[in-house]
Amino acid sequence: MNPIYLDNSATTALSPAAKQAMIEAMDCYGNPSSLHTVGRTAAAMLNTARASIATSLGLRRLAPGELVFTSCGSEANSLALLGTAYAKARRTANRIITTDSEHPAVENVMGQLEKDGFEIIRIATRGGVLDMEQLDRALNDRVFMISMMMVNNETGALYDVKRAFSLARTRSPGVITHTDAVQGYLKCRFTPASLGADLVTVSAHKVHGPKGVGALYINPALLKAKQIVPRLLGGGQENGLRSGTENLPGIAAFGASVAELYPRLDGDIAHMSTLRDRLIAGLQAIGVGVKLPAGASAPHIVNLTLPNIKSEVMLHFLDARGICVSAGSACSTHARGISRALLAFGATEREADCSLRVSLCETNTQEEIDALLAAVGEGLASLIRIK
Repeated sequence: MNPIYLDNSATTALSPAAKQAMIEAMDCYGNPSSLHTVGRTAAAMLNTARASIATSLGLRRLAPGELVFTSCGSEANSLALLGTAYAKARRTANRIITTDSEHPAVENVMGQLEKDGFEIIRIATRGGVLDMEQLDRALNDRVFMISMMMVNNETGALYDVKRAFSLARTRSPGVITHTDAVQGYLKCRFTPASLGADLVTVSAHKVHGPKGVGALYINPALLKAKQIVPRLLGGGQENGLRSGTENLPGIAAFGASVAELYPRLDGDIAHMSTLRDRLIAGLQAIGVGVKLPAGASAPHIVNLTLPNIKSEVMLHFLDARGICVSAGSACSTHARGISRALLAFGATEREADCSLRVSLCETNTQEEIDALLAAVGEGLASLIRIK
């Protein structure tokens, strides 16, 4: 029996279209940088994928370097943050603003920048809402970059980055804006222009593409002003911003998956929203708390608090019944300690230790949600509760 997979924020199943594109790209063994026929065929596949992702981001007539392929979302975040921070050898402005609940792919980079002498201000996100008053106080002429995730990967909170970036530009002219949109991409409708974002990170494996592929949108104005520099040097691929022979099978699969998903985005959002509402109502009916963001939320993530049952205990109970959920961010599984994102949201350490994340995709069904609710109810009745 196939498992009921409800951990789509960790990764998604590879779509048939993506798998077929990978196979075709594997058969095209040319290097996209080569000038002969086989190389040109590979380059054409690369351009097709780039155009597909550009369309999904509302981009037209891409400038060279405007959409850069990377090995993953984490690398795209590092290119955005480190590439911007180190674009100039010396800075009079050295303040960077972020949030207190970023994914490790941003937070750990911020930690490194802090060690290197940059001032990092982390804006509170209690209840899943950006503290705009704190942001307003932090903005001044020393701020050169602001990086805020679009959707929190653990709580599903949809941060108002558009408002934050608009405020930042008013108070700190010339500020560079970045959003890690990995959890929002093809789950919410947006474009870099609609958010006011100079830099946008997306990832393939969250949208039924393969692992090991990401992309970074870069505002052409940043390229023209040389406000971002490469972090990986070599043969000059990706307009010199990310050297290394491109992962053609992975990129082709990324493009194929996006080409399939993007035209039906509104319908998929509506479907996931319906499932999310059904799950929330069902959990509340059996006495399970749900961490509902005080503001907007994405349609595919629900974080629940078990009544005095540790998350790991319930996770294994559900797994034994063929139901896959998560105790938090997959990228933090091997890290010790309580979830920073849940504490920032306002959960106590005990609540965070009793939390599970359910994350949906467009292929999940009402029957799967009902099966999860039944299994959680069974677990509540049989598992040993902590005191």
